[in-house]
Amino acid sequence: MREVVIVGGETVPCLGQGTWNTGERADRRADEIAALRAGVELGMTLVDTAEMYGDGATEELVGEALSGIRDDVFLVSKAYPQNASRDRLERACEVSLRRLRTDRLDLYLLHWRGRVPLAETVGAMESLVTAGKIRHWGVSNLDVDDMEELVAASGAACVTDQILYNLGRRGPERELLPWLTEHGMSAMAYSPVEQGRLVDDVDLSEIADTIGLTAAQLALAWALRRSEVIAIPKAGTVAHVRENRHAADVELSAEVLAMLDDAFPAPRGRVRLEML
Repeated sequence: MREVVIVGGETVPCLGQGTWNTGERADRRADEIAALRAGVELGMTLVDTAEMYGDGATEELVGEALSGIRDDVFLVSKAYPQNASRDRLERACEVSLRRLRTDRLDLYLLHWRGRVPLAETVGAMESLVTAGKIRHWGVSNLDVDDMEELVAASGAACVTDQILYNLGRRGPERELLPWLTEHGMSAMAYSPVEQGRLVDDVDLSEIADTIGLTAAQLALAWALRRSEVIAIPKAGTVAHVRENRHAADVELSAEVLAMLDDAFPAPRGRVRLEML
Protein backbone atom coordinates (compact mmCIF):
# COMPACT_ATOMS: atom_id res chain seq x y z
CA MET A 1 0.00 0.00 0.00
CA ARG A 2 1.18 3.53 -0.75
CA GLU A 3 2.46 5.34 2.30
CA VAL A 4 2.21 8.98 3.35
CA VAL A 5 5.18 10.71 4.92
CA ILE A 6 4.28 12.68 8.04
CA VAL A 7 6.24 15.33 9.90
CA GLY A 8 9.53 13.86 11.06
CA GLY A 9 9.86 11.42 8.16
CA GLU A 10 7.73 8.60 9.56
CA THR A 11 5.34 6.88 7.15
CA VAL A 12 1.77 5.69 7.60
CA PRO A 13 -0.55 3.86 5.18
CA CYS A 14 -2.66 6.09 2.92
CA LEU A 15 -5.75 4.07 3.86
CA GLY A 16 -6.62 3.60 7.51
CA GLN A 17 -9.67 2.70 9.55
CA GLY A 18 -12.19 5.03 11.17
CA THR A 19 -14.35 3.98 14.11
CA TRP A 20 -17.10 6.58 14.40
CA ASN A 21 -20.36 4.95 15.62
CA THR A 22 -18.70 1.64 16.47
CA GLY A 23 -18.79 0.04 19.90
CA GLU A 24 -22.29 1.30 20.59
CA ARG A 25 -24.30 -1.88 19.89
CA ALA A 26 -23.65 -5.20 21.56
CA ASP A 27 -25.05 -7.15 18.60
CA ARG A 28 -22.44 -5.65 16.28
CA ARG A 29 -19.44 -5.84 18.59
CA ALA A 30 -17.98 -9.12 17.36
CA ASP A 31 -18.24 -8.05 13.72
CA GLU A 32 -16.68 -4.66 14.44
CA ILE A 33 -13.75 -6.21 16.28
CA ALA A 34 -13.21 -8.74 13.50
CA ALA A 35 -13.32 -5.93 10.93
CA LEU A 36 -10.65 -3.88 12.69
CA ARG A 37 -8.35 -6.87 13.07
CA ALA A 38 -8.84 -7.86 9.42
CA GLY A 39 -8.03 -4.33 8.34
CA VAL A 40 -4.74 -4.42 10.24
CA GLU A 41 -3.88 -7.72 8.58
CA LEU A 42 -4.59 -6.13 5.19
CA GLY A 43 -2.20 -3.25 5.87
CA MET A 44 -4.72 -0.67 7.08
CA THR A 45 -2.71 -0.23 10.24
CA LEU A 46 -3.71 3.36 11.03
CA VAL A 47 -6.72 3.21 13.36
CA ASP A 48 -8.54 6.40 14.32
CA THR A 49 -10.88 6.93 17.25
CA ALA A 50 -11.85 9.63 19.78
CA GLU A 51 -12.92 10.06 23.37
CA MET A 52 -16.18 11.52 22.04
CA TYR A 53 -17.21 8.39 20.15
CA GLY A 54 -19.78 6.51 22.17
CA ASP A 55 -18.69 8.46 25.27
CA GLY A 56 -15.60 6.27 25.42
CA ALA A 57 -17.24 3.01 24.33
CA THR A 58 -15.52 3.13 20.96
CA GLU A 59 -12.07 3.48 22.51
CA GLU A 60 -12.87 0.47 24.67
CA LEU A 61 -13.83 -1.56 21.60
CA VAL A 62 -10.66 -0.49 19.80
CA GLY A 63 -8.58 -1.48 22.81
CA GLU A 64 -10.17 -4.93 22.80
CA ALA A 65 -9.77 -5.31 19.04
CA LEU A 66 -6.07 -4.42 19.13
CA SER A 67 -5.22 -6.78 21.98
CA GLY A 68 -2.03 -8.60 21.03
CA ILE A 69 -1.42 -6.50 17.90
CA ARG A 70 -1.06 -3.01 19.39
CA ASP A 71 2.55 -2.65 18.25
CA ASP A 72 1.47 -3.26 14.65
CA VAL A 73 -0.83 -0.24 14.68
CA PHE A 74 -0.47 3.53 14.33
CA LEU A 75 -3.11 4.47 16.89
CA VAL A 76 -4.89 7.83 16.75
CA SER A 77 -7.33 9.37 19.19
CA LYS A 78 -8.83 12.81 19.69
CA ALA A 79 -9.58 15.06 22.66
CA TYR A 80 -12.63 17.21 23.22
CA PRO A 81 -11.83 20.93 22.84
CA GLN A 82 -12.80 21.57 26.46
CA ASN A 83 -10.13 19.06 27.49
CA ALA A 84 -7.38 20.69 25.43
CA SER A 85 -6.13 22.94 28.22
CA ARG A 86 -2.89 22.69 30.16
CA ASP A 87 -4.79 21.44 33.22
CA ARG A 88 -7.10 18.90 31.54
CA LEU A 89 -5.38 17.40 28.50
CA GLU A 90 -3.09 15.05 30.41
CA ARG A 91 -6.00 13.56 32.34
CA ALA A 92 -8.09 13.16 29.16
CA CYS A 93 -5.17 11.41 27.49
CA GLU A 94 -4.68 9.06 30.44
CA VAL A 95 -8.36 8.08 30.38
CA SER A 96 -8.12 7.34 26.65
CA LEU A 97 -4.98 5.28 27.20
CA ARG A 98 -6.72 3.15 29.82
CA ARG A 99 -9.70 2.52 27.57
CA LEU A 100 -7.40 1.70 24.66
CA ARG A 101 -5.27 -0.65 26.81
CA THR A 102 -2.02 1.00 25.79
CA ASP A 103 0.72 3.13 27.28
CA ARG A 104 0.97 5.63 24.41
CA LEU A 105 -0.81 7.10 21.42
CA ASP A 106 0.97 7.41 18.12
CA LEU A 107 -1.04 10.53 17.31
CA TYR A 108 -3.29 12.68 19.50
CA LEU A 109 -5.58 15.27 17.92
CA LEU A 110 -7.54 18.29 19.07
CA HIS A 111 -10.99 17.22 17.84
CA TRP A 112 -12.14 20.73 16.94
CA ARG A 113 -11.36 24.21 18.10
CA GLY A 114 -13.00 25.48 21.27
CA ARG A 115 -12.28 28.27 23.73
CA VAL A 116 -8.86 27.09 24.86
CA PRO A 117 -6.14 29.19 23.18
CA LEU A 118 -4.24 27.22 20.56
CA ALA A 119 -0.94 28.19 22.16
CA GLU A 120 -2.03 26.53 25.41
CA THR A 121 -3.09 23.37 23.55
CA VAL A 122 0.26 23.24 21.73
CA GLY A 123 2.08 23.46 25.04
CA ALA A 124 -0.08 20.74 26.57
CA MET A 125 0.47 18.47 23.56
CA GLU A 126 4.23 18.98 23.68
CA SER A 127 4.22 18.12 27.38
CA LEU A 128 2.54 14.82 26.56
CA VAL A 129 5.21 14.12 23.93
CA THR A 130 7.92 14.81 26.49
CA ALA A 131 6.20 12.50 28.96
CA GLY A 132 6.08 9.70 26.38
CA LYS A 133 2.29 9.45 26.47
CA ILE A 134 1.94 10.48 22.81
CA ARG A 135 4.41 10.29 19.95
CA HIS A 136 2.91 12.97 17.68
CA TRP A 137 0.06 15.45 17.86
CA GLY A 138 -2.23 17.17 15.38
CA VAL A 139 -5.60 18.82 14.95
CA SER A 140 -8.98 18.21 13.36
CA ASN A 141 -11.52 20.50 11.70
CA LEU A 142 -9.20 23.52 11.54
CA ASP A 143 -9.27 25.78 8.49
CA VAL A 144 -6.44 27.82 6.99
CA ASP A 145 -6.79 30.80 9.32
CA ASP A 146 -6.76 28.47 12.33
CA MET A 147 -3.72 26.64 10.99
CA GLU A 148 -1.87 29.91 10.46
CA GLU A 149 -2.58 30.82 14.07
CA LEU A 150 -1.49 27.36 15.20
CA VAL A 151 1.89 27.63 13.49
CA ALA A 152 2.37 31.13 14.86
CA ALA A 153 1.75 29.66 18.32
CA SER A 154 4.79 27.36 17.99
CA GLY A 155 2.66 24.62 16.46
CA ALA A 156 4.81 23.72 13.45
CA ALA A 157 5.20 20.17 14.83
CA CYS A 158 1.53 19.49 14.00
CA VAL A 159 1.44 16.27 11.98
CA THR A 160 -1.98 16.42 10.36
CA ASP A 161 -5.32 18.17 10.06
CA GLN A 162 -8.18 15.67 10.07
CA ILE A 163 -10.92 17.13 7.89
CA LEU A 164 -14.18 16.37 6.14
CA TYR A 165 -13.12 15.73 2.54
CA ASN A 166 -14.84 13.71 -0.17
CA LEU A 167 -16.32 14.06 -3.64
CA GLY A 168 -19.20 16.11 -2.33
CA ARG A 169 -17.05 18.24 0.01
CA ARG A 170 -14.23 19.54 -2.17
CA GLY A 171 -13.81 22.91 -0.49
CA PRO A 172 -10.41 22.05 1.07
CA GLU A 173 -8.87 21.82 -2.40
CA ARG A 174 -9.00 25.60 -2.82
CA GLU A 175 -6.74 26.68 0.03
CA LEU A 176 -6.43 24.23 2.90
CA LEU A 177 -4.89 21.23 1.12
CA PRO A 178 -2.28 23.39 -0.67
CA TRP A 179 -1.48 25.08 2.65
CA LEU A 180 -0.97 21.74 4.40
CA THR A 181 1.27 20.51 1.60
CA GLU A 182 3.34 23.68 1.74
CA HIS A 183 3.88 23.17 5.47
CA GLY A 184 4.67 19.46 5.21
CA MET A 185 1.49 18.33 6.94
CA SER A 186 -0.84 15.56 5.83
CA ALA A 187 -4.61 15.73 5.54
CA MET A 188 -6.63 12.94 7.10
CA ALA A 189 -9.98 12.63 5.31
CA TYR A 190 -12.83 11.51 7.53
CA SER A 191 -16.18 10.42 6.08
CA PRO A 192 -14.59 9.91 2.63
CA VAL A 193 -17.82 8.23 1.48
CA GLU A 194 -20.01 10.85 3.23
CA GLN A 195 -21.11 8.37 5.91
CA GLY A 196 -22.18 6.00 3.13
CA ARG A 197 -24.43 8.47 1.34
CA LEU A 198 -22.20 8.60 -1.76
CA VAL A 199 -22.89 4.89 -2.28
CA ASP A 200 -26.41 5.81 -3.40
CA ASP A 201 -25.34 8.54 -5.81
CA VAL A 202 -26.50 7.58 -9.31
CA ASP A 203 -23.72 9.39 -11.18
CA LEU A 204 -21.01 7.90 -9.00
CA SER A 205 -22.46 4.41 -9.35
CA GLU A 206 -22.62 4.70 -13.13
CA ILE A 207 -18.99 5.80 -13.37
CA ALA A 208 -17.92 3.06 -10.97
CA ASP A 209 -19.72 0.42 -13.03
CA THR A 210 -17.73 1.36 -16.12
CA ILE A 211 -14.45 0.47 -14.42
CA GLY A 212 -15.60 -2.48 -12.32
CA LEU A 213 -15.65 -0.79 -8.93
CA THR A 214 -18.30 -0.15 -6.34
CA ALA A 215 -19.31 3.44 -5.71
CA ALA A 216 -17.58 3.33 -2.32
CA GLN A 217 -14.34 2.06 -3.84
CA LEU A 218 -14.38 4.80 -6.45
CA ALA A 219 -15.01 7.48 -3.83
CA LEU A 220 -12.09 6.18 -1.78
CA ALA A 221 -9.77 5.87 -4.78
CA TRP A 222 -10.62 9.46 -5.70
CA ALA A 223 -9.73 10.74 -2.22
CA LEU A 224 -6.47 8.77 -2.29
CA ARG A 225 -5.37 10.27 -5.61
CA ARG A 226 -3.65 13.06 -3.68
CA SER A 227 -0.33 12.07 -2.17
CA GLU A 228 -0.86 14.04 1.05
CA VAL A 229 -4.27 12.54 1.87
CA ILE A 230 -4.90 9.69 4.31
CA ALA A 231 -8.46 8.33 4.16
CA ILE A 232 -10.08 6.73 7.21
CA PRO A 233 -13.35 5.05 6.19
CA LYS A 234 -15.31 3.05 8.74
CA ALA A 235 -16.23 -0.58 8.13
CA GLY A 236 -18.36 -2.74 10.38
CA THR A 237 -17.71 -6.10 8.73
CA VAL A 238 -14.77 -8.01 7.31
CA ALA A 239 -16.35 -7.95 3.84
CA HIS A 240 -16.64 -4.16 3.99
CA VAL A 241 -13.00 -3.84 5.08
CA ARG A 242 -11.88 -5.94 2.12
CA GLU A 243 -13.95 -3.80 -0.24
CA ASN A 244 -12.32 -0.65 1.14
CA ARG A 245 -8.82 -2.13 0.96
CA HIS A 246 -9.08 -2.69 -2.79
CA ALA A 247 -9.52 1.04 -3.33
CA ALA A 248 -5.93 1.69 -2.26
CA ASP A 249 -4.68 -0.31 -5.26
CA VAL A 250 -6.77 1.58 -7.83
CA GLU A 251 -5.20 4.15 -10.14
CA LEU A 252 -7.82 6.31 -11.78
CA SER A 253 -7.33 7.37 -15.39
CA ALA A 254 -7.49 10.97 -16.53
CA GLU A 255 -10.75 10.13 -18.29
CA VAL A 256 -12.38 8.84 -15.11
CA LEU A 257 -11.12 11.81 -13.10
CA ALA A 258 -12.63 14.14 -15.71
CA MET A 259 -15.96 12.33 -15.44
CA LEU A 260 -15.87 12.75 -11.67
CA ASP A 261 -15.04 16.44 -12.02
CA ASP A 262 -18.10 16.87 -14.22
CA ALA A 263 -20.35 15.03 -11.77
CA PHE A 264 -18.83 16.56 -8.64
CA PRO A 265 -17.31 19.90 -9.64
CA ALA A 266 -14.77 21.58 -7.42
CA PRO A 267 -15.89 24.93 -5.97
CA ARG A 268 -14.93 28.00 -7.94
CA GLY A 269 -14.32 30.09 -4.85
CA ARG A 270 -13.31 29.60 -1.28
CA VAL A 271 -15.60 27.45 0.87
CA ARG A 272 -15.28 27.49 4.62
CA LEU A 273 -14.24 24.13 6.01
CA GLU A 274 -17.28 21.97 6.68
CA MET A 275 -17.52 19.46 9.50
CA LEU A 276 -19.84 16.72 10.73
